[in-house]
Amino acid sequence: MILKRLGVDLGTTNILLYIPEKGIVVNEPSVVALEVSQNKIMAIGSEAKEMLGRTPESIIAAHPLKDGVIANFGITREMLRYYINKLSGRVRLFRPELMLSIPAGATSTERRAVTDAALQAGAKNAYLIKEPVAAALGAGIPIASPSGNMIIDIGGGTSEVAVIALGDIIASASVRVGGNRLDEAVASQVRKKYNLVVGEVTAEAIKVKIGSALPLKKEVSMEVSGCNMITGLPESVMVSSSEIMVALREPLNEIIGAVKSVLQQTPPELASDIMDKGIVMTGGGSLLAGIDTLFTKITGVPCQTAEDPMLCVAKGTGAALENLEAFKKSVLWLK
Repeated sequence: MILKRLGVDLGTTNILLYIPEKGIVVNEPSVVALEVSQNKIMAIGSEAKEMLGRTPESIIAAHPLKDGVIANFGITREMLRYYINKLSGRVRLFRPELMLSIPAGATSTERRAVTDAALQAGAKNAYLIKEPVAAALGAGIPIASPSGNMIIDIGGGTSEVAVIALGDIIASASVRVGGNRLDEAVASQVRKKYNLVVGEVTAEAIKVKIGSALPLKKEVSMEVSGCNMITGLPESVMVSSSEIMVALREPLNEIIGAVKSVLQQTPPELASDIMDKGIVMTGGGSLLAGIDTLFTKITGVPCQTAEDPMLCVAKGTGAALENLEAFKKSVLWLK
């Protein structure tokens, strides 16, 4: 296959790759397993995620991105190189152009790190698109119109809130709170209440299965296994959905603060558009039970979750690549 253009949702939790006219071709955890002594990559993606919390001292399994930006440059570059090679095959006639998503609040140094990693991984050109703009494009929102649209993108490492009109961001806020912080809050609650230490994979499973932003009509529980802090022995406890809801309140309040701040910065004409159309939610965090209802209740603006919220940013990077001329304002070139 001749790979000319590739859209990349370089997420803290997952990496998604989009090829124009083919759609999403990779949707894998952004986890890399590294052999310490030789500094050699052993596994990438799902295979590496299975090793999280289970590795001996000679192997490290970790996320090379933290809070939506690169935490380990070398490993991020190798991860990108691995996927480019996998998609373009051994014989490469062209170096592909990459469109990568970055948090709207990323600093110039963080943006530079992403482009450098992409170019060193084998890209011909690297363009950057802000995550809320990519998410809006992927959700099918007509961002080029003069009418205002508001988007909340809750990813693994960051939550991006933005009002978009005429192809660019009018008001935005970016908080480094996302799915990972929600998982940490769950693990912390289980540790405080039951003296039970659980790993990040278990904490995520609890959030997905019984986590909610508002009280559920019928309370549910699940059995959770971990290591007792006092005895050091394995133990199982029953954890209820109401306990998890209390744990999630603090990180959710930070996201709500960002939403309120953006609404306060929004010009009146655009605010009236948003009241009419509502707020669109994307990202894996928007799948948390009751989160759209909670945001509607607090802001007074109707909120709805986009179709396939986890795929919106990746689809948006692909749409921007296919129409580079039309989205010049939304795309950053770093030379």
